[in-house]
Order: sequence, then structure tokens, then C-alpha cells
Amino acid sequence: MDSTLAANLIWAAALLVDLGIKVAALIIIPRRRKPTAAMAWLLAIFLIPFVGIVFFLLIGSFRLPKRRRNEQARINELIASRVADATEHQDSTAWPRWFQRVVRQNQALTALPAVSGNDAWLIPDYDASIAEMASAIENATHFVHIEFYIVALDATTAEFFAAMERAVKRGITVRLLADHVASKRVAGARETFAELDRIGVLWAWMLPFMPAKGKYQRPDLRNHRKLVVVDGNVAYLGSQNLIDRSYDAPKNIARGLKWQELMVRVSGPVVASVNAVFLSDWLIETGQLVDDEHVPAAVASAQGRLLCQVVPSGPGYDTENNLRLFLSLLYGATERVIITSPYFVPDEAMVYAITTACQRGLEVQLFVSEIGDQGLVYHAQRSYYEVLLEAGVRIFLYPEPYILHSKHVSVDDDIAVIGSSNMDIRSFSLNMEVSLLVRGRSFVRAMRRVEQAYRDAGRELTLEEWRREPRTATILDGLARLTSALN
Repeated sequence: MDSTLAANLIWAAALLVDLGIKVAALIIIPRRRKPTAAMAWLLAIFLIPFVGIVFFLLIGSFRLPKRRRNEQARINELIASRVADATEHQDSTAWPRWFQRVVRQNQALTALPAVSGNDAWLIPDYDASIAEMASAIENATHFVHIEFYIVALDATTAEFFAAMERAVKRGITVRLLADHVASKRVAGARETFAELDRIGVLWAWMLPFMPAKGKYQRPDLRNHRKLVVVDGNVAYLGSQNLIDRSYDAPKNIARGLKWQELMVRVSGPVVASVNAVFLSDWLIETGQLVDDEHVPAAVASAQGRLLCQVVPSGPGYDTENNLRLFLSLLYGATERVIITSPYFVPDEAMVYAITTACQRGLEVQLFVSEIGDQGLVYHAQRSYYEVLLEAGVRIFLYPEPYILHSKHVSVDDDIAVIGSSNMDIRSFSLNMEVSLLVRGRSFVRAMRRVEQAYRDAGRELTLEEWRREPRTATILDGLARLTSALN
């Protein structure tokens, strides 16, 4: 064959393949995907077709395998049957009508009800939080359930591990779940999990990424939940991982970075819901249904003052439960909304809800870190500052060397949410999260004190200051924003 003809045929074949990829992308990618995410993927594939399609095949699916989603649906039915009586003693007529609808929405999506009669205490001190959880484990008489995105044995967590060991020696069942990818990449991971084996903790990986063993999903779909349940009497949730404040990373230690967290200790009937989230994850990861460690929601005997509802979310669900919760609260608010999120990369719906709240005359504040530990996320976050400031949002920057890692929202004077969920696309679509919705003025007053501490420690970013930012920096922000939509 003539060499020129062969070359032309090769070029023609390449053009046909390229055209086929683009046509297929136009058909496949927009299905069940938000317009911004679809456009970002199409842009990547059109500009770098072969590289773009490889990345799409690797991380283009934002859902867990069908088997896991079916199992989550089955577990939701199991939870619904177990908590069917949890709302019998509720008097919801005193709640604002819009809030009744939010609670109903959450239960429809997660099967977990709102329950009254709870108490909750905020713990803003990093070391005190770990010490208090260890103390609760010391007093365990039946079981201990532990679930963290990152688990590490170091000087900060040594007493927590010692408390687990002593509990096991007393005959207490201690179960622990750790995210596979996040915990494996921490310094000393091998020693950490060898220690769990030595002391007799029953543990398992969450979302293990082990293709050789047939355990595979999109590698950046992670279980980001943080919770501890002791005997079904007390539970802890929030933003903090089980690791030193520096995350044991040499680069963080070199920069002097320290994570600022917020945890909540809860008691009362809602602990049964927190426990249900753990048992659901344990069942999915191990195949073991642990019936004797199920806790009934004894609402009638509750003595606390707070209404609470646990809202799990993640790619195991068909809907973005946490995003829907946040949007509903923003649109229901009548006075003020205060948001704290270390990684603030909202989708269009969230931006509209926040700016609409400002246009309705609400006071809206946002607390974020002045510096970032993740470059792309930090710059994507900055890309939203101008539109928020122009709308009237007050942005407060928490100072270095701290990374403000707390994740909470307060609405008006009596509603708050605290948990593991960031206000970003990753937490809405790709991570398994857990949030606690609380209604009660005393709790919100405590959260207001935490928020005031953030204001006192940091500074406010003004629109005038932001407009003096170098153009080169804002260009990078815009590019990072594009990559954030690839989900």
C-alpha cells in the first residue's frame, strides 16, 4: 500500500474515532448529571479527547456499584421498620410549618426520624474531644462503635487506643470502621492497624479499593463519616478525625498547620439513629447483621430538651440528602444563616439559595480558613468570594496556622446542623457523610459562642479588599472552579 494512502487512512480512522468519542460523550455524559458537571466533562473530552475519556472511565461514575446501592435501600427499609414507633410521642404542631416539612423530607430520604428528648454539648477543643471519647469508652459496659474517615495511632490518640484495649479486656465488643484510602495513606498506617489486631478490636475497611480482590468503585468515592457510639447511651459526631492535629503529615508539620474542629456529644433517643448509621455501614462492609447491638429509640422516657435528627448522605443514596437539607434550611430561614465550612465549593443551587437569602434581607455569614491545605479546593473556593460579597454575605477568614475544619450551620435562633459534611460538591455527591439536625435555642446559643470565637480569632474579608486581588490569582481560581465540577 502506498505510504501516503496508509497515512491518510490512519488519520481518517483517528478522526472517526475522535468523532465517535465526542458523539458518545454527548449522549452518555449528560444523563443523570448536573449541567455544570456534564459541561466540565464534555470540555475535558473535547479538548483532550483520549486523556479525557480515560479519566472519565476512571472517575466518571459518581455512584457506588449497584450492589451497594441496593443494599443501602434494603437497610433503609430495615431501619424504617425498627424506628416506626420513634415518632409516636412527638408533638410537631409547635414546630414551624416549614421545619415540619424539612424533617419529613429527611425521614423520607433516610428512614431516620426526628426524635425529641435529647441533650447535646459542643466540644471545640481538639485534645479534649479525644480525651472525652476515650473516657466514654472507659465506662462502656456493652459495646463501642467507632467510625472515622482517618484512624491513626500517635501521641494524641494513644489514650483512645489504650481505652479500647482496656474495654476489650473487660469483655466489651469494640468495632471500628476506617476509610480504606484515607487511613492507608497516613504515616504509620501499618502499625496502627496491627495495633488494632493486637488489642482485639473488630475492624474493617470502608469502601476498600482493592481491584485485585474484586473490591472496586471510583477511587475517590470515600466514607467521610466520623462518629462514636458507646452502649447506645452516648454518641459523638462532628468534623474531627482520630489523628493528631497536624494529621501526622511532614508537610503540615513543616508549615505548622493545626486543624480546628468541632464535635458534639449527644445523649437521648437520637443515639439510636447514630448507632443505626454505624450498623448500616458495618453490615455493608462486613455482611454481618449485628442485631444484639441495635438500640431501640425509647422516646417516651427521654428527659432532654432538644429535637434531633440524624441525616446520613452519600453515593449509596439516589439523592443528595445533605444538599437537600441545607437548601431547605436556607429557604426556610427568616433571620440569619451562619455557615462554617473548610471546603466551600457550592453548586449553582447552593449559590442561589445563599444569595437569595441575602436578597430576602437575611443576615448571612460564612466562616472559612484564610489558608488552604488542598490547593485546587482552596482556589475553587476563592472563585465564589466575589459573587457572595456582592450579594451581601459577610466572609470571615480564620487565621493561619489553623485550618478551620469544623462543619456546621446555624439558622435563626433555634436550628443548627453539625457533622462531617462540607459545603462542597464532593461532600454532596461523592462522600458518605453524616449530619445532625438540632432544634433548640440552648444549643444554638452554644454554637453562637463558637462562631464568636471564630470572629475574634480571624478577620473579615471585604469586597474592596477582594477586588484588589491580583488578576493572576483569580485566573487560577477560575480554572480550579472548572475542575471542581468533574463529578
